Amino acid sequence: MSDKNKTLAFHIYLILASVFIASLVVSNLIFQKFFTWDFFGIYTFEISVGILPYPITFLVTDIISEIYGRKRANQVVVTGIFASAFSLIIISAADFVPATSWSPIDNTVFHQVFGLSGVAVFASMMAYLIAQFIDIRIYHFWKKKTQGRHLWLRNNFSTISSQFLDTFSVLFLLCSFKVIDWKLFGGLLLAGFLYKLLVALLDTPLLYVCVYAFRKQFNLEVGEEIDLS
Repeated sequence: MSDKNKTLAFHIYLILASVFIASLVVSNLIFQKFFTWDFFGIYTFEISVGILPYPITFLVTDIISEIYGRKRANQVVVTGIFASAFSLIIISAADFVPATSWSPIDNTVFHQVFGLSGVAVFASMMAYLIAQFIDIRIYHFWKKKTQGRHLWLRNNFSTISSQFLDTFSVLFLLCSFKVIDWKLFGGLLLAGFLYKLLVALLDTPLLYVCVYAFRKQFNLEVGEEIDLS
């Protein structure tokens, strides 16, 4: 690979990593708002807005896994943990300092919106660690088994299994810390998993488009990965 192409590949990797981190951090900040979504009269979802950007993280890790390899995908996952922890420190400090008398957002409102972010970030980090590493492991297991073929198989197998574990883990922790009532656990688990399952199926064509574009741009064979070292 030429130096020009290698530089381009590295820049794209940084963009993908930034999208991943932004999606992860934002999902933890906005999780307290819930909404309903009527899916063509078939099923009515009741889910947190925090779940909206979260499937993007699995799509990004699948793209990185396919094009840059398992090591780079794990690298992004670990970076996401540090970003989440750092955001927690900033939020805690902002919640601790007192608001001025003329502040548009007073202490009560700020704490109501962001005060539970610490619990959310912790729960998300634990669930995220379990789900993402399992996602990457399953993805590469099927990639090796199929010798780089059947992209749809490894994408959906890895994402669906890891998304269920992620949804279960984060809801279990939020209910355990009494952020969410246990009576809502079953309904939120079902709605959250079905939403993520739907997104996983819908993002498969997008993954194919991205992988095709990468292979064409960098002249990659099926199963071949870009080495950024």
